Amino acid sequence: MKTFFLRHPMITIVAAAVIGALLAVAVFTVATATAQNDGAPTGEPAGPRPEATPTASSTPTPPEDAPTPSAGSCDLSSPTVSDASELEAALAGAQPGAVIVMAPGSYVGNFVATTSGTAASPITLCGSSESVLDGDDESDGYVFHLDHAEYWKLDGFTVTNGQKGVMADATVGSVIQNLTVTTIGDEAIHLRKGSTDNSVIGNTVSNTGLRKPKFGEGVYIGSAESNWCDVNDCQPDASDRNLIEGNTFSGTTSESIDLKEGSSGGIVRGNSFDGSALVEADSWVDVKGNGYVIENNSGVNSPMDGFQTHEILEGWGTDNVFRGNTAAVNGQGFGFSLTPELDNVVECSNTASGAAEGLTNVTCS
Repeated sequence: MKTFFLRHPMITIVAAAVIGALLAVAVFTVATATAQNDGAPTGEPAGPRPEATPTASSTPTPPEDAPTPSAGSCDLSSPTVSDASELEAALAGAQPGAVIVMAPGSYVGNFVATTSGTAASPITLCGSSESVLDGDDESDGYVFHLDHAEYWKLDGFTVTNGQKGVMADATVGSVIQNLTVTTIGDEAIHLRKGSTDNSVIGNTVSNTGLRKPKFGEGVYIGSAESNWCDVNDCQPDASDRNLIEGNTFSGTTSESIDLKEGSSGGIVRGNSFDGSALVEADSWVDVKGNGYVIENNSGVNSPMDGFQTHEILEGWGTDNVFRGNTAAVNGQGFGFSLTPELDNVVECSNTASGAAEGLTNVTCS
């Protein structure tokens, strides 16, 4: 073989070149394979990936401590109205998403809203407790009236000196919160004419019934059967699924909360009652509607019972549940009186003290 290559030098040169090329390819392949498996998954290039470039449709995630903007937010430092005439004009021109901010001061008159917001864009009327809607007459008028106006948010201001404080007729999805409602001729807050899916939250209600103590409720849901023809074409007033939560009641001459026949499916939760001024009612809460949950409320001082149900019409005043309530009655009756029992339930999680007749006139469950 050695003799062959010596006799054919050109073949020797070519063979050497081919062998060298093969060795180079082998070395490169080994090196590449080593690099691909050094800290990177198989099938992916080594080293860090390039970062994606944000597109116009990308939505950055806010930091955890950044507030999330909400429809109808109220900035008290930037009032939009400062007197009654400006407020009336703002109410008349309100459109979905509008925010009407009242400066501190007295707004004398009876004010009405007739336009509606939407679930996504409610209309907001707000102010501090020093922004006072003053009806100027405890014997006449609604200080503020939601008249077939849906999706409103009433927040933070004071309502006083009217026959009725806040009247809501046929409103849906509205929120009445953090108001001070005081010195009222009849009831403080009334939802009627099929007002549904509303929230009455965190209000302070006091000194009602100054015109007629019989009508001095704190929060009144629906209408008495005797008024159905006047307010609802002689049909039951189905003011349903309303939430009454975290309100404080004192100085009411009638019930703190009155839930009328024809209404149903609401929640009464976490409210505080002082019945020291009761003269035309004998309980803090009177349930004449159906399917209410009354829970985690507390009350002191009632001339008779803490909580009651009544059957004003056949088929009404039933399927209500009382649980987790605290009744310091200091009166002659029960903590919970069901007349009649029907399908109402008083759970044993309720407590009563100072009730001469005991916890309840039925067996708790």
